[in-house]
Amino acid sequence: MGLPFVAIVLAAGQGTRMKSARPKVLFPVAGRPMVHYVVEAALAAGARYVVAVVGHGREEVGASLTEAFGERVRIAVQEEQRGTGHAVSCALPAIDDDASACLVLCGDTPLVTPSQLAHLRDAVGDAPLAVLTMRPERPKGYGRILRGANGRVLGIREERDASAEERHIGEVNSGLYFVRLPFLRASVAALRAENAQNELYLTDIVATAANGDGAASLLAEDAVSLSGVNDRSDLARAEDALFARIADAHRLAGATVRTGARIDWGVRVEADAVIEHGVVLRGATHIGGGAIVDVGSVLTDVVVAAGAHLKPYTIATSSHIGERAQIGPFSHLRAASHIEEDAHVGNFVETKKTTLRRGAKANHLAYLGDGDVGEGANIGAGTIFCNYDGYRKHRTEIGPGAFIGSDSQLIAPVRIGANAYVATGTTVTRDVPDEALAIARVKQENKEGYAPRLRSRLGAAAKKQG
Repeated sequence: MGLPFVAIVLAAGQGTRMKSARPKVLFPVAGRPMVHYVVEAALAAGARYVVAVVGHGREEVGASLTEAFGERVRIAVQEEQRGTGHAVSCALPAIDDDASACLVLCGDTPLVTPSQLAHLRDAVGDAPLAVLTMRPERPKGYGRILRGANGRVLGIREERDASAEERHIGEVNSGLYFVRLPFLRASVAALRAENAQNELYLTDIVATAANGDGAASLLAEDAVSLSGVNDRSDLARAEDALFARIADAHRLAGATVRTGARIDWGVRVEADAVIEHGVVLRGATHIGGGAIVDVGSVLTDVVVAAGAHLKPYTIATSSHIGERAQIGPFSHLRAASHIEEDAHVGNFVETKKTTLRRGAKANHLAYLGDGDVGEGANIGAGTIFCNYDGYRKHRTEIGPGAFIGSDSQLIAPVRIGANAYVATGTTVTRDVPDEALAIARVKQENKEGYAPRLRSRLGAAAKKQG
């Protein structure tokens, strides 16, 4: 099992290259703040608890971590950013005296995995410290690993302090360390700001270890997982990698996820569901077994029951879609829409705070807001629930089996009874009883032979206007 340990996550930096007022570590990656992935990886690798060092945006960062992880995260404040060594020194008072070892991570490496951290822990052996190294495609910006003729790690040279020759070294520091705590406390206390940045470098403790009992190292096979996010280009690359990782996890669990789908962390997709190209699944979305979410659909906090079919370009938020329901194409389910089993919501239909009960259908061009549509009812094309009077919202209730003809306007509050019929083009202003027919239109009048006279008059008027 390896040494019992705690973890320090460095999350105090401003991240100026992100060009944002938002703290860098709170930028979302696949729907979750990047620092949350780092903390979760440390805990999953076996850390008893995590000390997060916060500075820039400390209130936001601390609140976010406390909400997500509770007492498993302790907050330490770095009042003034004086380097990574100083950040670790700010964390040490929050670590219990009985702790024997510490994992140190950067809060901007959202792709790091628990297995990488566990391997680093196991690599320390009898050494006071182990450092995880990597060989990225672009080593620019990273501290270079200095090795002796026998291959032992001698230290780490930050790029700003490196010679031209040292900058050609391809092996770099990932920023991840596993350190025995007595050594960490002593070596951090001895750090001096003798460098181009005039900061306390945590990297200097590697040379301290090399000069004593020696430092261990572990070369990571997957450098992408250890890459830090420093700007929005890095952020995009990290998010693409995480989306690919999430999609593969769902595939291995039995779902079909096409290339180009983007599924946020925390979304649940059951076996035999099909997620097509260009789909975006966000938040607390849950896709049931055998459901199909077709091309271009965007779902946020939506529950899709087993066997439902969401046709292309369905947009839904905070809604529930029942078994075997059919939605789309080009439907919009706004918040608190509840579509029960076998119900249909078709093209260019918008719902909001509305329930379509079992087998109900609204197949074309309708707005259904603040309503309840009974079992088996049919809503014709062009129907509008007129729910807003400029001050308040009102409800429309449609009884089971009712038929609402095309181009009808239902002025809420209003109730259409069970098996009632609303004739096409009707404006309903009062309740319709069960089994009744409601009709409200201007009476049609046909004027025989009038069309030639009308054309002549209209043509003369057009000619006169030029």
